[in-house]
Amino acid sequence: MSRIIARTEPLLGLEALRRDLFDDGFFRSLRRVSMPTTDVYTEDDQALVVESHLPNFAETDVTVNVDGDQLVIQAERHEREEDKKKYVVRESSSSFYRSVTLPDQAQQDAITAGFANGVLKVTVPLARAATPRAIPISSDA
Repeated sequence: MSRIIARTEPLLGLEALRRDLFDDGFFRSLRRVSMPTTDVYTEDDQALVVESHLPNFAETDVTVNVDGDQLVIQAERHEREEDKKKYVVRESSSSFYRSVTLPDQAQQDAITAGFANGVLKVTVPLARAATPRAIPISSDA
């Protein structure tokens, strides 16, 4: 009677599953989707600028609000496609939310926003900060 000993690799199946899911499968298509990005910077200490890159959103999909000391940017898009011949309805939606804390010197009444080529640019003017001044010290105090 001969015995055959077969060596098994229990983790080999997991590697194949990982490859199927992430390299060739469902999640591969998700990796191609780019997430909107937001850049926050100052211009010469005169204004705070918030740029949100919102591809595939229209200007009517975007709202900008000030809530207390927060600048809130929201975008929401809904699509509906119907094919009456096949009785198929495809619906999709995407949304974006970003909140930025405004500095104390922000002039909230003068905030402006513009939308061009999929980029929302919000400009928050900043009040001029008090500059420190030297106080002379006299010796006869």
